[in-house]
Amino acid sequence: MADTTTETTVPAKVTLYCGICTLPPEYCEFTSTARKCREWLEKEHPDLVATIYNSEAVEAAMSKLSVNAQEKAAKAEAQASKRAEKEEQKAEREAAKKASSRVTLKRVERAKRKHVIVVTGLEAFGLDLKKVAKDFGKKFACGSSVTKSAAGQDEIVVQGDLSDDILEYLEQQYPQVPFDNIDQIEEKKKKKAEGGAA
Repeated sequence: MADTTTETTVPAKVTLYCGICTLPPEYCEFTSTARKCREWLEKEHPDLVATIYNSEAVEAAMSKLSVNAQEKAAKAEAQASKRAEKEEQKAEREAAKKASSRVTLKRVERAKRKHVIVVTGLEAFGLDLKKVAKDFGKKFACGSSVTKSAAGQDEIVVQGDLSDDILEYLEQQYPQVPFDNIDQIEEKKKKKAEGGAA
């Protein structure tokens, strides 16, 4: 007897995700980036805009509402647009803060011509300082740790005179830190005053 069952293959379902909020476009209107999401959809998939943002269906549904319900819907829409504007302004402020943030590689001299490099300012670019310190320790085979400065700010202290190497490593491994925002500073150890006047 021959086997008469046949296998049928079901094609995989393809789901589109928004390039801004990473949700399916049907849910973009509920995010704080609804305006940017719609602009993205109009640019990338203009055929879907009429389906997802069906203004005729919305207007028809709104006409069936009572006057009080229409006023509530208008208030809710105004609040949503205010929220979206605030989120956009917040994102712009954060981008401006990132652009103006500085990363400092300070070469500090310790006793007997030993040096350490103190790295500050990386947290402004969303980097985890403990992970970066661990990466420095592995890459350069040296001691590297996160400490608090006298001002209470977290900083990475790397043992050894590795300022140029760290600068190059940051440029290669962390593209979110603009190269122009990195400063190299050398701090000389203060010499003791000469004793006795002639």
